[in-house]
Amino acid sequence: MIGNAMQVTIVPMTSESEAMGKAYVHCTAWKEAYRGLLSQDFLDARTLELSEKMALRAFHAGYSTLLAKDGDEVVGFADYGPYRGDDIPNAGEVYAIYLLSDYYGRGIGAKLMSTALQGMPDRDKVIVWVLEGNRRAIRFYERFGFRFDGESQTLDLGGEVTELRMVLERRPSPAVL
Repeated sequence: MIGNAMQVTIVPMTSESEAMGKAYVHCTAWKEAYRGLLSQDFLDARTLELSEKMALRAFHAGYSTLLAKDGDEVVGFADYGPYRGDDIPNAGEVYAIYLLSDYYGRGIGAKLMSTALQGMPDRDKVIVWVLEGNRRAIRFYERFGFRFDGESQTLDLGGEVTELRMVLERRPSPAVL
């Protein structure tokens, strides 16, 4: 039985067993969120084993990861930290945010994003990259104030796809004199 948003808690990831729950969400949510945006062959090749290796690597690297948990079950996560680029000073980045589709529309993704943003209080800007055409994700980010800044990158995810950069301005940039 699926719980409601009031029962879902947002907590930091603290164990390898939680990393395995994150891996399940990552594998499953990718297949749910990117159906029709990425090739089905590529999505089918995304295995739980691969996601488990990635989750353990991130856990041992000390990434900041928040989990959405319905009881003991991981149903969503957000990874965040310093911006990986060097073109925007003092920026943070939400590297990934995923939620199982059964939990959409309950405010859980918003709780994950809000908590991740609170975890970067000293960052003037926060960056997210979103797959072109992922309307659901774009609307979600726009509700938080993220806006496209014109930057893009091409990735090979079973074929060439484009990611677009969105930026949340948290503090006004100093005026250029």
